[in-house]
Amino acid sequence: MGGRQSRSLANKELNEVTVSQRTKGAWRDEEPSLSSAAERIWRRTTVHFGYSTLSLAMRGLDGTPAELWELRELQKLNLSMNYLCSLPPALGTLDNLVVLNLWGNNLSRLPPEIGLLKKLRVLFACRNRLSEVPEELRSCACLEVLSLANNQITGLPGSFAAMHTLTKLNLSHNRITHIPACVYSMKGLVFLHLACNRLETIADQIQDLVNLKILIVEGNSIHTLPKTLCFLDSLELLNVDFNDLQNVPVEMYLLSRLRRLACHPLDKGLHIIHNPLLKPIQEVLQGGLGAFYNYLKPT
Repeated sequence: MGGRQSRSLANKELNEVTVSQRTKGAWRDEEPSLSSAAERIWRRTTVHFGYSTLSLAMRGLDGTPAELWELRELQKLNLSMNYLCSLPPALGTLDNLVVLNLWGNNLSRLPPEIGLLKKLRVLFACRNRLSEVPEELRSCACLEVLSLANNQITGLPGSFAAMHTLTKLNLSHNRITHIPACVYSMKGLVFLHLACNRLETIADQIQDLVNLKILIVEGNSIHTLPKTLCFLDSLELLNVDFNDLQNVPVEMYLLSRLRRLACHPLDKGLHIIHNPLLKPIQEVLQGGLGAFYNYLKPT
């Protein structure tokens, strides 16, 4: 039984390599010839869901090989969990990149040339040492997912207000004291993660994020919620746990898609019970979300 499984796996891997090599051969016919060193790196690429993909994750890299930047046809690049402290301007030559994963390095900055990646849709730069984000990133007009969690960021450039294609933004575990004003202009946002920062308030402009379904602001110092938050009728998950809330807007019953009090961090619903809520709010919540909403509704 084990032998048959082993042979089956070997055949599968052989088929994948064969398909990958055929596809790569076609690309080479279209591109200028690569250096021998770049060829060796290119042989490590695979075709995954139709995308040319290269993973150099967990290789102990403290620098990137110069030949990497010759691979102009590369679409997904994974450099996660290395020891990279910087990226060269040559990053901008990979102008077919769709996904760039830089998670878990020692990057203190991103090169401004990242703005040349016009096809980039997903950027993971979490768990680095970033204190700021280059303004040029706004030029990535196709960017849909941006994760900058677990860095040392205090804000975002105002020009990011033009990033209307962004649907998911993760700024959790940073040093942000106010939600950057540009965020309120990102009308396409569906997911906004700001947990474990230094927030004390949420601005009334939160109502402009009309497509927002998930808002996570747990682990901050928020002491009040704006009533305009209650006009986000697409909201399915609101996590305000572990803040300084003592009361809530009476309009909160309007959030009809929050259908239950939630406990697990990723459960849909309202996460609120871990706050210094005053009576009778605290007592009413013991009866569940329905009782809470009935209490808030005007008679």
